[in-house]
Amino acid sequence: MPIAARATSTRFPLAVAAAGVIAVTLAGCDAQSGQSLTPGSDTRQVTVVGAGQVQGTPDTLTVNASMEFLAPDATGAMNQTNERQKAVIDALVGAGIDRKDIATTAADLQPQYGSDSTTISAYRATNSITVTIRDLAKASDAIGLIVSTGGNATRINSISYSIEDDSQLVRDARARAFEDAKDRAAQYAQLSGLDLGKVISISESAGPTPPVPMPAAPRAMEAAVPLEPGQQTVGFSVTVVWELS
Repeated sequence: MPIAARATSTRFPLAVAAAGVIAVTLAGCDAQSGQSLTPGSDTRQVTVVGAGQVQGTPDTLTVNASMEFLAPDATGAMNQTNERQKAVIDALVGAGIDRKDIATTAADLQPQYGSDSTTISAYRATNSITVTIRDLAKASDAIGLIVSTGGNATRINSISYSIEDDSQLVRDARARAFEDAKDRAAQYAQLSGLDLGKVISISESAGPTPPVPMPAAPRAMEAAVPLEPGQQTVGFSVTVVWELS
């Protein structure tokens, strides 16, 4: 992490007209050791923030689905839920989904109270799984299979797209962020009549890459679920300090 430089008298102040410029000071710091340098009479620096974004097409779909039953007794509710979820899992595996891509995320049993709020009238059991579908051509059929096998007990909690390996997108976004910062710094150096020197420090902040949400599928259906992966954005923000000479 960059260490904030100590402010001294500013010989060549720069007007901060763009959001990308944070400060222009006379202090310096060592980017490798993180120790402050003793500012000389001619030490100047400019701190800017650059941003970079790239887009990629998602290649993975994740579905979170639950089976839910209500029964007069706890055992009955739990047994029905477990049996139905097992049937769903077996159906997915039979359709070509790798068992390692199916994970149980919750198994809940909750009493349901009557109108007096003190007497237990029934028990609600829920069993949830997350299914990772790596072949998007199978995604619509897989969701349909969950619903048709689970029947009225099915609850589709969420459907989201993601990019399994976004390492190249991250590198591209980082490069764009740095170039953006460099362009900003060069412009401010030119405006102040100075030259852009060596880099003093760099720090970055990855932009959020949320999964692309999809609307929940209906609990009972006959037609295939229409799915479109769209585009996903990978973003980076980088703060760079340059010497000015």
